[in-house]
Amino acid sequence: MARVLLVGESWSTTSIHTKGFDSFFTSTYEEGGADFIAALERGGHQVDFMPSHVASAQFPATADDLDRYDVIVLSDIGANTILLPSAVFVHGRSTPNRLAALADWVRGGGALLMVGGYLSFQGIEGKANYRGTALADVLPVLMEVGDDREETPHGVRPRVVARHRAVARVPQDLPAILGYQRLTMRPAAETLIAVDGRPLLVVGRAGEGRVAAFASDMGPHWLPPEFLAWDGYDVLWQDLITWLADDEEGADK
Repeated sequence: MARVLLVGESWSTTSIHTKGFDSFFTSTYEEGGADFIAALERGGHQVDFMPSHVASAQFPATADDLDRYDVIVLSDIGANTILLPSAVFVHGRSTPNRLAALADWVRGGGALLMVGGYLSFQGIEGKANYRGTALADVLPVLMEVGDDREETPHGVRPRVVARHRAVARVPQDLPAILGYQRLTMRPAAETLIAVDGRPLLVVGRAGEGRVAAFASDMGPHWLPPEFLAWDGYDVLWQDLITWLADDEEGADK
């Protein structure tokens, strides 16, 4: 089974409470990848989790470090967190471009999945900002300029639209989602799941490596509780990761 590194899916929130003349601050820390991690582990995959604030300092910078894993998953973590460790941003020292290193590793036979969210692809106000990075060249999708979110609070139903080993066990009709990223499939890639006539799950190749883009979240808020409780949730991620990690020639479908 695959060795997976999940990067991102953490955040802190600072609130100001004002009560008449007085105010005070509270802060919370949260993580959003628990359902995804549990689904993969139930399928026999091994998952290491690197929260966003840890990734700033510890995201792999070399092929040797990346080779510890079969699949790298980026979810809800902006490009700046990976591009600008404190050595660069605080101390002004030159460091390796870790997105370029990741892209080269994928071309050499690694596997990459980007999962959507407010800081994936382009993200809210364009702040995820992957479009102009070295990583954009290996993703199986093209990104818009600026904010690429499509909020669908009324709920829209995705549907499997192609036969492929990565979705062989996924029911054809998925539960409703509450939002996604507007992406365009690259010509050599393949859309496996679509929503509103747009690609939701796209897979492809980058050199010797395999790549995938899932344009919605892996948890709330874009995936509501009904999606997380859906009996297809586990196989959606398990089979996608299995396909990404598979190095057997000719086993795409």
